[in-house]
Amino acid sequence: MVAALLAALAGAALLSGPAPAVAARPGATPPGVTPAGADPSGGTRTPAREAAPAHFTGRAFDTCDAPSLEVMRAWRSSPYGAVGIYFGGRGRGCPVQRELTPAWVASVNAMGWRLLPLFVGSQAPCVVSPAKRPFAIGASPWSQGTREGAEAVREARALGLDASSPLYLDIEAYRQGDASCVATTLSFVRAWNREVRRLGYLPGFYSSADTGVRDIEEQRRAGTKDLPAVMWFARWRGRPSLYSEEVLDPQAWMPHARIHQYTGNVTESHGGRRLYIDRNAMDAPVARVTAPAP
Repeated sequence: MVAALLAALAGAALLSGPAPAVAARPGATPPGVTPAGADPSGGTRTPAREAAPAHFTGRAFDTCDAPSLEVMRAWRSSPYGAVGIYFGGRGRGCPVQRELTPAWVASVNAMGWRLLPLFVGSQAPCVVSPAKRPFAIGASPWSQGTREGAEAVREARALGLDASSPLYLDIEAYRQGDASCVATTLSFVRAWNREVRRLGYLPGFYSSADTGVRDIEEQRRAGTKDLPAVMWFARWRGRPSLYSEEVLDPQAWMPHARIHQYTGNVTESHGGRRLYIDRNAMDAPVARVTAPAP
């Protein structure tokens, strides 16, 4: 009778347990299936203080300069729920960022926007864009990546982005097939990731699907450590394919660790305000904002 009573109590406990917070997408790895000691990238699990980042599923846009609060308020009528902000790095196309202050971050967060912080630092020595070539990674990629990882965290903290926030390293498309260039870039990226993790933030990675993303995926398959925890891949085909990108294993960077930039350099108007943007679909971490809105 004691055994029967214990079994009944156990069954009742299971029936009364909480429902999962997020329903799994059909065919996706459900939450909790990632092997112990691994993160979605296949690397080492992030520290406990990073274990539960906030995440958002939906549409996002990014634009070179952070828009004014008035524009962000008007764009609440758009289908977008998250916005990419270029918060740091010597390779930014728009380095001044007059609007991007702690007060702006807090105010936009209070409006309901979710933030994707992008850091555009040093770039691959064989980067395709002529505008990015002055920012090539130097002769000591590991130490340079470590320094810029620390810089990214300082800039994030200064804006009121709390620990466990993702910081997305932007590595623009580079020449394929250049083994020396790829090795230098991967060393820089891994060092940046390690330092960002060490300082309590979550390292994400943005790049072209056919260059940076393909090379990082190859390293994941090889069991390389210090890889990004979140993958933001650019493939401009005009429609989202968040879960079916051809260069990524279907189970890689799953769940809640993917962003697809599916269209770039387009103009949209919402609430009477026009912006020049890139379009993204996402199921991924977003920033935690510490300061309340003024």
